Amino acid sequence: MEEKNLYERYNRQIILKGFGVDAQLKLLQAKVLVVGAGGLGCPALQYLVAAGVGTIGIADDDLVTLSNLHRQVLYSTDDIGLSKAQVAASKLRGVSSDVTILVHNEKLHNNNALDVIARYDLVIDGTDNFTSRYLINDACVLLKKPLVYGAVSMYEGQLAVFNVAGSHKRGVHYRDLFPVPPKDGEIRNCAEGGVLGMLPGIIGTMQATEVVKLLTGIGNPLINKLLTYDILTHETYIVEVAASPAAHPSAPTTNGEFLAMDYAAACAPAETPGLEIDALQFHQLRQQKSAVVIDVREFGETPLIKNLEHRQIPMSVFSQRMSSIEPHTIILVCQHGIRSLYAAEMLHDEFGAAREVHSLKGGLVKWGLEIDVR
Repeated sequence: MEEKNLYERYNRQIILKGFGVDAQLKLLQAKVLVVGAGGLGCPALQYLVAAGVGTIGIADDDLVTLSNLHRQVLYSTDDIGLSKAQVAASKLRGVSSDVTILVHNEKLHNNNALDVIARYDLVIDGTDNFTSRYLINDACVLLKKPLVYGAVSMYEGQLAVFNVAGSHKRGVHYRDLFPVPPKDGEIRNCAEGGVLGMLPGIIGTMQATEVVKLLTGIGNPLINKLLTYDILTHETYIVEVAASPAAHPSAPTTNGEFLAMDYAAACAPAETPGLEIDALQFHQLRQQKSAVVIDVREFGETPLIKNLEHRQIPMSVFSQRMSSIEPHTIILVCQHGIRSLYAAEMLHDEFGAAREVHSLKGGLVKWGLEIDVR
């Protein structure tokens, strides 16, 4: 890049006290992988490209949907049905020709994660599921790559820098924060609990900021710290995260162990065949006198169920109130069928064959019209 263009494009950064040309050159020489081109990845990508990070990889196998657009502002309605990674790369290349953008139009898994991540200096985790988070974390630990973590749900976001040595003997990582992978349905994601569109924009921008700080050496990155942000009050909390190797014995310590890991199984409820039912089976079962429909969503979640007799036992209190469920046939529902399946697993473990337990597959969002949801 010509010196004149360097100064002109990045002038407002270069003239910053403590930044200068040296920091800008460090960005231009850096390689950053952003895993997930969604609510967190979009703003992170936009600001990293604009800041002049020399090589940026985008790893995502998802397609743009209408429900993405309220928070994934890199996309438009014309992009619906297209590859997120490819659309993002095309638009970002128009921002700066100085930046090389590489597309990994694939989901990271055991067989490709180490190879992809090894090509970069640093990784941003912009994913929204625990299976991916543990896999990305473990790959970064094995490869000794810094990881900038972000997560959002409803009105709250989290941010941390993992796998960077600080005052501790080693940098902490995701398993120090969450040693035991939660099962699907235990913690609501954006699809289940919703999210205010601006929140991932804020957290994703913060992730990009941590990347710039790490690459240039300015400021104090959130090394071995977890920041929690409440968008309703703008309150932030920062806590220290301590290294605790003994707390996560299942973490892979070699590439071979990593390749043998089953991350999906670690985060999935135990399989119990026959628990999930479709809308037709739902209608048939609820006609039985001994059947009860239970909504496991939290109070206030929409859409509301109309013209259908049911009880509401939120997941937050479900384990305490399971014993109060008396009917023989129990049909559980929630937004997308994730929490209801987890609740069904809990009931099956508790009562066995003494109760006939089912979960509506796909949840109210998929079958709303068929079961009179308004």
